[in-house]
Amino acid sequence: MSGYYSPEEAQDVFLKANEAYAREDYAAAQEGYEKLLSRGHGGADVLYNLGTTHLARGDLGRAVLALEQARKQGGRAPDLEANLAVARARQVDKVVGATAEEEFLPRVTAATDGNVVAWTFLGTWVGALLLVLVWRLLAPGRRTVVGILAVLLFAVALPSGVLLAAHAHVDDTVHEAVVLSPTLVARELPQPGARSIFEVHAGLKVRLLEETGRFVRIRLPNGLEGWAEREGVAEI
Repeated sequence: MSGYYSPEEAQDVFLKANEAYAREDYAAAQEGYEKLLSRGHGGADVLYNLGTTHLARGDLGRAVLALEQARKQGGRAPDLEANLAVARARQVDKVVGATAEEEFLPRVTAATDGNVVAWTFLGTWVGALLLVLVWRLLAPGRRTVVGILAVLLFAVALPSGVLLAAHAHVDDTVHEAVVLSPTLVARELPQPGARSIFEVHAGLKVRLLEETGRFVRIRLPNGLEGWAEREGVAEI
């Protein structure tokens, strides 16, 4: 088959996958959504539908992965959060506790939409600069209102710029992943025979810290760390 779908072909594949899901042919639905992703026709809707299909098939790890990827790409549908809640309720691991670093910036950026922040910063900053130019052209007696509006826009632009920088920092430095293996052993050292520290299971979200060979060092939400097989997790 061709490696490229036209928009019309992609829409046809998407609709057929949806129809397969509606008649509970989850294997065919999964195949359709994965074809779209492999040929560059992804997006939050496709990932959401794929995650929902994995959830229906009982593949908890890939369900959480696809749903988290949909959220990362801007998916905000109530059903997305509802399905994530269903997936989390089915997880074996109930990690108790949180690190002290859990962390202000990741929590703030998770609670805000990066696209909205970016457009807010751009719009308010450009608007404020334009008002400054207008202010300079006006006669002294007519500058007050324009000056106040410029100050207000700058007052919004500055914190939104800080928040945008926080999003860029988190995107660059924080790497989250989902456990795919039914059982994933975390070891003291990045060696197959190293002492086992703990086990985690499919669907748990972890932090990726570093990688060496076939192992990655993961951190749980409660701060516990260990080395696990790279193929057992997938980055969001």
